[in-house]
Amino acid sequence: MTRPPAGTTIADVAARAGVSIRTVSRVLNRSPLVNPATREAVETVIAQLNFRPSARARGLATGRSYLLGLVHNDRNALVLDPLQRGMVGAAAARGYELVVHPVALVGDPAADVRDFVQRSRVDGVVVVPPVSGLAGVADGLAGLPAVALSSVALSGYDAVLVSDERAAARAVAHHLVALGHRRVAHLSGPASAHSACERRAGFVAGLAAHGIALSAEAEGDYGFDTGVTAAQALLTADPRPSAIFAANDVMAAAVLKVAAGMALSVPHDLSVVGFDGSILARMLTPALTTVHRPIADMAAAVTERLIDRIEGTATDAPLTATLSLRIGGSCGPVSR
Repeated sequence: MTRPPAGTTIADVAARAGVSIRTVSRVLNRSPLVNPATREAVETVIAQLNFRPSARARGLATGRSYLLGLVHNDRNALVLDPLQRGMVGAAAARGYELVVHPVALVGDPAADVRDFVQRSRVDGVVVVPPVSGLAGVADGLAGLPAVALSSVALSGYDAVLVSDERAAARAVAHHLVALGHRRVAHLSGPASAHSACERRAGFVAGLAAHGIALSAEAEGDYGFDTGVTAAQALLTADPRPSAIFAANDVMAAAVLKVAAGMALSVPHDLSVVGFDGSILARMLTPALTTVHRPIADMAAAVTERLIDRIEGTATDAPLTATLSLRIGGSCGPVSR
């Protein structure tokens, strides 16, 4: 295959295609003003010449930076990694790049987010929990395309992908009850997080549908260390629970560690369920039963919607995600 000449410019594409430079620019920027036949001809030449417009040139032509922002406060790399990969993949396919900005929850997070978008000149942002649900954040982004991920409905964003974590946690309760468990405990996430509240509410409601109440509960911060402390409290309760639902996979791993230290066999002596469906679930022994969230797919979906919003082609179609319970070896029938 012959290599395209070095330094190919938009003028070269225009000359080869027999159109104006403005027409090539419109094709590159997906303008609806180009008829299909001309668009196809220009795109064919672009492919033949392997032409890649510079980000600077595109920016000068459109007034955009072709940068997208990811605003987060998630210390969990098992969530942040697929989130970033999903966004980067979708952004790169549309000619955009990603700028990641972690936001501290102390002080004035809304002001922090406003400073970030002004400083970085991003064309739009994806805001994820818990930042997406903080007061003032969405309002502070008024005028800038912004989409969010959340476990509850939010206002102020151009679009929100709401994952039904309450229903997913309710399914966990039904699964444990079907296995015969009646002494069931919950290791929750921080009460300040919408996700933790939704997961707890769904789990409690699922148990209540069978006439069962939590036998014990303890709170963690979604991290491993607080998970260990909470698991120790739950597993030394009298009577000891026969099953524990942890609000994320990291804290479920903490439960498995504490159980092993107490010589408890999983799942014979204790069943454990996590939440997120991260790669950690498959790395643990036994493999963790967990609620799978398709985080990379969710990230790609909101990124696509954000770019559509930036480029003026967005629809009002709802953004959705399907959460599912994935069965591993950490759950079994209650021991009689």
